[in-house]
Amino acid sequence: MANQSQVRARAVLAVLCVASFMAGLDLFIVNVAFEDIGRDFAGESPADLSWVLNGYTIVFAALLVPLGRLADRYGRRTVLVAGLVVFTVASQACAAAPSLWWLVAFRVVQAAGAAALVPTGLGLLLSVFPPGRRAGPVRIWSASSALAAAAGPAVGGVLVDASWRWVFEVNVPIGVLATVLTLRLVPDSRDGAAARVPDLPGAALLAVSIGLLALGLVEVDDWPGGRVALALAASALVLAAFWARTRRHPAPVIEPSLLAVRAFAWSNAAVLLFSVAFAANLLIGVLWMQQVWGYSAIRTGLGVAPGPLMVPVFALVAGRLIARRVPAGVVTAVGCLLCAAGVAMIADGLVADPRYLTALLPGWLVGGIGVGLALPTILSTATEDLPEHRFATGSALVNMSRQIGAVLGVSLAVAVLGTPRGYAEAHDAFVRAWLTAGVFMLVAAVAALGMTPRRREPAASAPGAEAGPEAGPEAKPVGSASPS
Repeated sequence: MANQSQVRARAVLAVLCVASFMAGLDLFIVNVAFEDIGRDFAGESPADLSWVLNGYTIVFAALLVPLGRLADRYGRRTVLVAGLVVFTVASQACAAAPSLWWLVAFRVVQAAGAAALVPTGLGLLLSVFPPGRRAGPVRIWSASSALAAAAGPAVGGVLVDASWRWVFEVNVPIGVLATVLTLRLVPDSRDGAAARVPDLPGAALLAVSIGLLALGLVEVDDWPGGRVALALAASALVLAAFWARTRRHPAPVIEPSLLAVRAFAWSNAAVLLFSVAFAANLLIGVLWMQQVWGYSAIRTGLGVAPGPLMVPVFALVAGRLIARRVPAGVVTAVGCLLCAAGVAMIADGLVADPRYLTALLPGWLVGGIGVGLALPTILSTATEDLPEHRFATGSALVNMSRQIGAVLGVSLAVAVLGTPRGYAEAHDAFVRAWLTAGVFMLVAAVAALGMTPRRREPAASAPGAEAGPEAGPEAKPVGSASPS
């Protein structure tokens, strides 16, 4: 009987890992399809195309915490199944999109489904595994996000070689299978009426504020200065309204008391700045290989892959350094500095001929090492100074900051690149874009120095491969608020 129970628990873990992988994959897989989507929907500007990436990430970030709290109240398996259905149907709609803006609309719906997949995972995982056996399963579940990041560009390249629509079509059979297995294998858990109803209007305000900021950035080359300033000012006003609501609401998206914890606040700042540079660097690299060197989608995906493959290896190195009492902030800062060095190497070595091995790969590898040191360390140590009953909420907020940074990174890359004509203009634009990403990495290194926790717990001292939004077996006992 015990063996049957263990087999079932492993099956539940596999289903939840697939759900987390699907949500994470669509954050990365579409980058390689960017150029092909633009060709299919001719006449659309890079600023317009950026909403295929940004629309997904904005909604994903804004709904992580609210959907986690709804799952606590109404049932985590119910919300997970709903998320899988929405994500799968929206993926099919994306694959059949007749125009760019229909694709963006379907991506927004897809993101709402994805945001339900991630926060339900940890709560359901904790309901299956007893406290003494949670650490390994949670690390495996968290690592599925790292696998999505590493596999995304390569998988995207293979699929786009047939058609960019296959990037979305591939989710459909996986989503159907995951839904059936969830209904058959995954037990439900909830807090019931004890869980507070989340601040959904607050989440909407946050999404609108991020969207307006992204709009102002991506349109900086196409709009008059006054209109750009209006979008940025509107973003600031909506953000102020969001913060005013946050301070009054009993279940806000962001709990102000958590930001009063020094290490947690600096961790959020570090991951936001880091993610700006990371997302910008990824998109810039893809566009350089495709637009300037003329790489196919599959060749681009394989060209991107070596960097992410460094992440799990050097996440283990980071864990050992922290176990030897090297401060987490120092490890993260070194990682950010290596990322900055990587983009500087790329910017310095750009040439018109496609010399991947000498011009791009060395910087890509150095940057991948930096990501492996920095990102898992932030995600695995950010919540250590929080009370135990706030670990899950804190982890979700760190992941939200990460997604907001990704939106700003894509928008910044589009704004700095503009629409250059000829190789000379393109070279200068790409150099500026990579150096801008490097500056954000340098600032992230400074912020990282403030994030070392005052105390360290053994379970958190060894970050695994890139942790998901709820990294850490320390999350609360079954029945507590899941990632929210």
